[in-house]
Amino acid sequence: PGLQALQKGAMTRHTVVLAAALALLGCHQVGAFSVGPSLGLKAGGRVRSMTALRMSDRSKSMLKDGDLKYCEDVYQTKRRPTRTVTAGPVKIGSEHPIALQTMTTSMTSDVQGSIDEIMRCADAGAQLVRLTVQGNREAEACYKIKEGCLKKGYDTPLVADIHFAPKIAMMVAECFDKIRINPGNFADGRKSFKEINYENPADYQAELDYIEETFTPLVLKCKEEGRAMRIGTNHGSLSARTLSYYGDTPAGMVESAFEFARICRKHDYHNFLFSMKASNPKVMVAAYRLLAAEMYALEWDYPLHLGVTEAGEGEDGRMKSAIGIGSLLQDGLGDTIRVSLTEDPWYELEPCKQLKAIADSQRENKVWSQAVPTWREDTRNFKTFTKREGQLPLQEESDPIDIRNVLNRDGSVISAVTLEHLAKPDVMYRDLGCKTAVGMPFKDLATSDSIFLRKLPAAHAKAERLALKRLQEVGTGVLVPAEELEANPLDNAIAVVDLRKAAADGGVTLPKGAIRYAIRCEGDESDAELEALKGLKPLMLLYNIKEGVSRIHASRRLTNFLKTHSLDAPVIHHIQFAEGVNKDELVLKVGSEIGCSLVDGDGDGVLIEGTYPLDFLRTTSFGLLQGSRMRNIKTEYVSCPSCGRTLFDLQTVTAQIAEATGHLPGVTIAVMGCIVNGPGEMADADFGYVGGAPGKIDLYVGKEVVRKAIPSERACDELIELIKENDRWVDKEVVEEEEAAAAEGCLRVWMYITVQAASGSCGCLACGKWTSIKDMCNTQRGFDAVARNSGGGGGVKAGMLSAPGEGAE
Repeated sequence: PGLQALQKGAMTRHTVVLAAALALLGCHQVGAFSVGPSLGLKAGGRVRSMTALRMSDRSKSMLKDGDLKYCEDVYQTKRRPTRTVTAGPVKIGSEHPIALQTMTTSMTSDVQGSIDEIMRCADAGAQLVRLTVQGNREAEACYKIKEGCLKKGYDTPLVADIHFAPKIAMMVAECFDKIRINPGNFADGRKSFKEINYENPADYQAELDYIEETFTPLVLKCKEEGRAMRIGTNHGSLSARTLSYYGDTPAGMVESAFEFARICRKHDYHNFLFSMKASNPKVMVAAYRLLAAEMYALEWDYPLHLGVTEAGEGEDGRMKSAIGIGSLLQDGLGDTIRVSLTEDPWYELEPCKQLKAIADSQRENKVWSQAVPTWREDTRNFKTFTKREGQLPLQEESDPIDIRNVLNRDGSVISAVTLEHLAKPDVMYRDLGCKTAVGMPFKDLATSDSIFLRKLPAAHAKAERLALKRLQEVGTGVLVPAEELEANPLDNAIAVVDLRKAAADGGVTLPKGAIRYAIRCEGDESDAELEALKGLKPLMLLYNIKEGVSRIHASRRLTNFLKTHSLDAPVIHHIQFAEGVNKDELVLKVGSEIGCSLVDGDGDGVLIEGTYPLDFLRTTSFGLLQGSRMRNIKTEYVSCPSCGRTLFDLQTVTAQIAEATGHLPGVTIAVMGCIVNGPGEMADADFGYVGGAPGKIDLYVGKEVVRKAIPSERACDELIELIKENDRWVDKEVVEEEEAAAAEGCLRVWMYITVQAASGSCGCLACGKWTSIKDMCNTQRGFDAVARNSGGGGGVKAGMLSAPGEGAE
């Protein structure tokens, strides 16, 4: 039907390319997406030519039988079986441990600097190290670098990163262990966004013939020398030819790699592997799955190198990498990995190790997946992304409070709060991301939507209960276990009820004061217990997968049940951490185990519980949602990790840009050290800051360069002006008096304080700082504040205070 509508001109080119790619339409026996018959497409009022994608006969048969797959087993983590690829002393493939990689940032022409970096990376755990090789000078340096490393006792395989330069690849293949080629620019040159109209398949085939002529010598050289090769597609550097036929899609990424793989196979060279990198984790995951599916259909068994390119730095870079790499590792895909960070290369190895450890544990602890009852997956389609939409809370006329904002349409953050947090409400408000006015909280862009308490304050704890009431009044949901509410009621709470109990009781009876209920699922419930969900109307479901059960497989089973029976309760992924897990490990585990569901569109929010600062858990939760392309609460950065091509200090410049522009949610800025991958690597970016020459910066709007050769010392200011010209700039909020007081750590906003007579202390509602009543009363203003706010608090009475000074206590 899509093709019929297409021929009638009823569909746009972009709609058809996406639909065709996701449907895996296309190919003859030698590849997944080869040239098919030409079709006339109407785009922008004119007819242009487009190639249809045809599925291989084997793929068609597998799809018909329901056996088309992208991983070895959707019910447990098993590594996809591959052949072994050899790079120097390192073996890559399913029969060997996952190998860890990084890339140097020194100029490759700096021989000693490169050697030093390689040794430091190897000492940090790198099993392969990549270097950029862009010209004759760098290629000649490679001989000395390899020799220098061997003299120092380091036989770590070295990988040459090649763009635009087939002749350089031939040179360096004589000394390095592995060659990485980018199929988007190996023979096609620099990225162009010029649309090419192919009037017939012969025009396309002519370019393929040129690629074969250019690439074959390197294939034969690597075969002769025993070198390995990575055919590494980048989402942002697809050739103009590929873009014109397939669009900027995962299908185009796969075909781009297969064009080169077919040439390797033609010459009986098989010591190669693939990669499908993108800065968007969802695109990256989709491309790898599509690649794996087509290899299964073709009975190819080449290993995979995993990476999210231009992930950035710090927690954001680690989170995006975990969502992409970790999701694929959960499904048993991936044989080598690199976490690309805008940091020194040796810092990439620790997150690599942690992601590998998470995957190894998931795979080796088979009891985790065996603990999930037997089920059949029949609602998740890996070939297309479809977001499961949970029903947001609906207001009822009898509701005493507004509950419509306890969840967010773009993804919800629920924060776990303790009695200790409630004891300092103003600090808690701040850590939940609330703004405050005269001590009253209200929601902001990055405020937690709801909170979860395992224990409630006692009925007589008026200050703590008042803090909860104030949060409820501004639309914050308060979730509490039903058994706690029965013992200690709280008005307008959301009761959390175990599914097993609801199934056993035949329904849910709300505890006193509760306004709604949520259902908690542990992941190993029986089919009969799941059936109980059909008769329930929870406000949300909490996937609180218990220890010893595979989170991803249990979550998929639960979601499969919801989809099968058209149950629309929102799903919140609830994960708990014990003491001893460091922050980086927490970020990587959250990204891997929950991001894997979110990239499939299965999930409406997250609740992270553990002994960590409340603010850290909230920002990590929002980082997960933003990295999964759900909820955008801050500026998004696409920042390359630096290499020998980089034309400025990436780490310093990225930090400078982030400081100036980090308050622009909805805006994406790419910071690229050079233009090697073309502006397409910034495909998701609104603005680009790109090294054009030493000391010179080019600025982009979308894919178009609009300002060239700007002196680097002025470039950040001009980027800001460019954002303003495009009406995407907002000024930073003016820090109000109360916030200024907090920033100064002072107690000068004495109009609003709270007095705790029992402890002899009082606190500022603006900054959350506490001091003794005695010290507070040493000035007239502080004395007046205590006198004004102490009535009714118990212990201290206004009449007990005589005058400021030492005797005031």
